[in-house]
Amino acid sequence: MNAQDDVRGAMLAAVPSLRAFAISLSGDVDRANDLVQETLMRAWSHLDSFEPGTNMSAWLFTILRNHFRTEYRKRRREVEDADGGYADRLTAREEQTAHIEFNELREALLKLSADQREALILVGASGFSYEEAAKICNCAVGTIKSRVNRARLRLAELLGVETVQEDMQEQEAPVAASSGRDE
Repeated sequence: MNAQDDVRGAMLAAVPSLRAFAISLSGDVDRANDLVQETLMRAWSHLDSFEPGTNMSAWLFTILRNHFRTEYRKRRREVEDADGGYADRLTAREEQTAHIEFNELREALLKLSADQREALILVGASGFSYEEAAKICNCAVGTIKSRVNRARLRLAELLGVETVQEDMQEQEAPVAASSGRDE
């Protein structure tokens, strides 16, 4: 196996994660597939700028993210579903609770700021470390940690889920009161 086969394998291994990230950014499967395809084409044509020994996935995610932002800036004023016809056709049967919950999550994610959503998807869903996500987003590690924390809290608020801190405080309160009486 030569170096080109290794690179091709690493690129192909990253496709599912790239696709998931692209869907989370764009909210549209077809557009996400186009983003991933364009990312792979750009990566392949600029393979000479990839530094061997570094994280291929992070490099590909950076290309995807930059391409998405460039497209976003170009399409900022376009309205794809102005009359709401497409949205009206979207339905879910009541017994499909998982589908409904997924839609609620997707809608809540779209209510987050782009920076928070991106950081949360990179760290929470794609499995990147804070350091890798910081490199992809071209910002400090502390900034990524802050964005992820704020995104998690906002997402919990939007979905009506108690945060871990609130849950822990509720559990600690009775324990502290009972231990005081035993002594």
